[in-house]
Amino acid sequence: MTWPSPSGTAITEGPLSPELAAEVQRLAVAATRADGVAPLSEDVLLQVRHGSGAGARDLVLASPGGGLAGYAHLDAPDDEAQDGDASGELVVHPDHRRRGYGAALSSALLAGAGGSGVRLWAHGELPGAAGLAKAAGFTRFRALWQMRMPLAQVPAGEPAVPPGITLRTFKTGADEEAWLGVNHRAFAHHPEQGAWTMTDLKVRESEPWFDPDGFFLAERGGKLAGFHWTKVHPDGGADGGPIGEVYVVGVDPGQQGGGLGRALTMAGLAYLRRCGLRDVMLYVDEDNTAAVRLYTALGFTRWSVDAMYRHR
Repeated sequence: MTWPSPSGTAITEGPLSPELAAEVQRLAVAATRADGVAPLSEDVLLQVRHGSGAGARDLVLASPGGGLAGYAHLDAPDDEAQDGDASGELVVHPDHRRRGYGAALSSALLAGAGGSGVRLWAHGELPGAAGLAKAAGFTRFRALWQMRMPLAQVPAGEPAVPPGITLRTFKTGADEEAWLGVNHRAFAHHPEQGAWTMTDLKVRESEPWFDPDGFFLAERGGKLAGFHWTKVHPDGGADGGPIGEVYVVGVDPGQQGGGLGRALTMAGLAYLRRCGLRDVMLYVDEDNTAAVRLYTALGFTRWSVDAMYRHR
């Protein structure tokens, strides 16, 4: 399927060849350097590299002089997590902006959704992205904060854990099923995290950043009660160096209370500090007041905002 663009070159849809996937990644790098924020989420970049999921669509816009002027991704609607909306992201190369390419890609995403609503991420909520969303008829629907703190603020030593809880690290090849079950229950109403499959987990286990020593599991009575999965980015810190991430913290709903979430958070932070990192980051929904309150009390402050816009 194709759609028109202002340059006269068509927006085309189809599976990304290895060559196109490499061009999309180069486009994302160029946008990151220009904007100071990555234009595509980790999930979309993983699909670019490893192949898009079932029902997902990849749209590319070639520039008149060769190479890519823009790229858009649309995931299939998720009736359970997103009320039937499809979720999309797009990026225009810095050298090809203000030519109507973003509007053309957003129109193609809406047409490709086949009548479903579309949710579109604007990473960093840059003025250009916000203006494009408004002009295309999208309304701001959700906000995700990135929060950061210096790891020097983390107390030395091992954190206290609630009675009956033991901590250990993840065992690749043995803990996947149990972890997926707790992750699904802990994030049952989360539009992305709770829908993870074994494939989603295995893809991340194959990534060079995956480190089971930084993946903490809490058990009570031999059963998984919660977890804290940390991540280390090779760059992105305030000084341009590596930065740690509270990648995901989850507690089984039946195990909530008693300070387990805080204990898991502190266990991961202590590990990242031992790694010699300067700073740590995390993402949290703006309206998750309990989590924002917890992270603020630990010393995190808001660094940036990703906004989601919705077109019904």
